[in-house]
Amino acid sequence: MANDTLEGNRRREIPRQVSRHSMLLDAVEGTLADFLAAQIVGLDAVDPALGSLARTTRDLVLAGGKRLRPTFAYWGWRGATGLGEPLDPALPALAALELMHTFALVHDDVMDESATRRGRPTAHRLFAGQHTRAGRLGDPGRFGTTAAILVGDLCLVWADQLLARAPLPTSTLFAVRSCYDRMRVEAVVGQYLDVLGESAPDEWSAERALLVARLKTASYTVQRPLQFGLALAGPVAAEIDDAYGRYGELVGEAFQLRDDLLGVFGDPAVTGKPAGDDLRAGKPTTLLLLARQLAATPAQRALLALDPAGAVNPADGSGGLNPSLISELISETGAPERIEAMIQERVATAVTVLADAPIEDEARTALVELAVRATQRPA
Repeated sequence: MANDTLEGNRRREIPRQVSRHSMLLDAVEGTLADFLAAQIVGLDAVDPALGSLARTTRDLVLAGGKRLRPTFAYWGWRGATGLGEPLDPALPALAALELMHTFALVHDDVMDESATRRGRPTAHRLFAGQHTRAGRLGDPGRFGTTAAILVGDLCLVWADQLLARAPLPTSTLFAVRSCYDRMRVEAVVGQYLDVLGESAPDEWSAERALLVARLKTASYTVQRPLQFGLALAGPVAAEIDDAYGRYGELVGEAFQLRDDLLGVFGDPAVTGKPAGDDLRAGKPTTLLLLARQLAATPAQRALLALDPAGAVNPADGSGGLNPSLISELISETGAPERIEAMIQERVATAVTVLADAPIEDEARTALVELAVRATQRPA
């Protein structure tokens, strides 16, 4: 009877969380739209070309996405404040995380030379297309890359401006800024290691690939947003910060491991990104490094070896990359199953970490659901 009551309570909690999640997303979208509309007006007044730049940037920011970072930050905040605290004062800070995220995505796509993001052309491709259609002088690709870098920079500045609008006590704002700054530094240095790995793959190990995942992904996707939200609540128990830190690291790593799988085996129509890009670049992901470790035959080891440029290059006489062949070979090694097990282990441990954390029950339930949703994305 007690179990039936518990399950009934859980079924009632989930619709409340879905409703609260929908309201949060609407509020974040509205905050971003209002802020960006004002930026467009201001830049239009300086020069119409700048207004066009701002409109393209707005479209990139508002082009969908899971809004995971403000969602984790929201529940990190709610876990400490409870559900009665009004949302409006926290909204500028939560929405600022999406501007920072756009900065990271745009620059990442430039570095990876990606063609699509969220099922649409990436920023540098958009600007290259604008350049071509306008019949301007110079190389469209170079213009697109340059403009995209500037858009990323602009989003990072706008994130700072929006965060500064949060009506918080000075001491709270300093704590929030400290977490925000740490998140940005970790994302940048993690990205550097990610790029370095492509040029020095022989120096990489599965453990180092997980370090990249912690810095580049876990930090600014889950761990620091949670602690960012906690800082919004003002001074709180250190036990909550510790629990959020551990949970965030585990779920963030699992999130990146899922990304590794989707990068090789995902359906571009679902993921919004081409499959095989990591293989073409020779990115030393945990998946690829595990596959090399598990390769059982000389032929497998040769096919998974690195060419001089650092990319995986099948020794089949084709002289070119064959991501389809490499993905089949990775499957044969059993590496995907090993990665799946690592994901499940991390999520289970993260849920255990939350079990005894002194946070609001609805926030605990929401974070458990988020851990599953963020790491079990469809292929």
